[in-house]
Amino acid sequence: MPLKTTFRPANTPRKGRGAGINPDGRFEEQTRVSFDDGWGDAGEDDAPALKTIVTVEHAKSIISRNTSPDVPFTQSINPYRGCEHGCIYCYARPTHAYLNLSPGIDFETRLFAKTNAAELLRAELARPGYRCATIALGANTDPYQPVEREYGITRNILEVLAACDHPLNIVTKNALVERDIDVLAPMAEKNLVRVYVSINNRDHDLARRLEPRCSAPTRRLQTIARLAAAGIPVGVLVAPVIPFLTDHEIEPVLEAAAAAGASSAGYVLMRLPLEVKELFRDWLAAHYPLKADHVMSRVQQMRGGRDNDSAFGARMRGQGELATLLRRRFEIACKRHGLHIGERGAALDHSLFKAPRPDGQLGLF
Repeated sequence: MPLKTTFRPANTPRKGRGAGINPDGRFEEQTRVSFDDGWGDAGEDDAPALKTIVTVEHAKSIISRNTSPDVPFTQSINPYRGCEHGCIYCYARPTHAYLNLSPGIDFETRLFAKTNAAELLRAELARPGYRCATIALGANTDPYQPVEREYGITRNILEVLAACDHPLNIVTKNALVERDIDVLAPMAEKNLVRVYVSINNRDHDLARRLEPRCSAPTRRLQTIARLAAAGIPVGVLVAPVIPFLTDHEIEPVLEAAAAAGASSAGYVLMRLPLEVKELFRDWLAAHYPLKADHVMSRVQQMRGGRDNDSAFGARMRGQGELATLLRRRFEIACKRHGLHIGERGAALDHSLFKAPRPDGQLGLF
């Protein structure tokens, strides 16, 4: 009996993964192209789900700094490189090219865990020249992605910051943040922490395709409620807003988040830098072929005729009449539901910070 082989189209997503392709990074000298030689029938095969491979990384430093005028923080920490959530639109995907890995499937299956993060953080906070400024946790990749259950790097970072009374902001799409309420609640009592839960739609079918390993939208709303009940200031981040896919969800998401206990909100228009443009177009063709042209046309109308606009001030919100309309809708909905926009609420307290001793011991006074 002849063996039956099946050709797997390059843009067929694997179960539980966001990207359907694994293009070479922009720094590679050679590229690979999938080719159907005609020996198999086109269609999805029975290939096993791709496993996540985690490499321990001994980082040399842990606090990243930026001076971007449209980013509301100057310091950030990313416990992991790559993100298992697999959000197809993730603007951090191109960073994997620096590791000679693909921003596609590699980004969500080849992860790097900075297991010495807490040790490095303690040392950096103890330096004589350190000046306390709010640290953003999860600015690039999610600090509560699934592998955090095993590695606990984010938990260790929180314990260092809590011991030093250091202020921080957290952004996540995972209900795992509830695990750390015992650390976050006492920090909240001192006005040292604010958590943002990212939700851009309430459609579970869409979310499963768009953000395959994030907590479900309903579960994220429950997380907002549980954080708020614990006295932790929590906001909702409607991000990214994707024309014709999630833009109609702005008002319902804000309403649901406010009802759950959110006190503030923000939004970001979808960004498609570098390889993300190709990945997102491929995803659209695979999942929403009838909408693909409409989505990209609307994106370009808000991006000066391009797929992406990296200019400060425009990259987060877009430009033109449609972008202005989007902003007004968001502002009106926030006002209706009593949500502060961005960080207009009370600022976090920086005056309580006490540097740890380099030897890790606590002082007597």
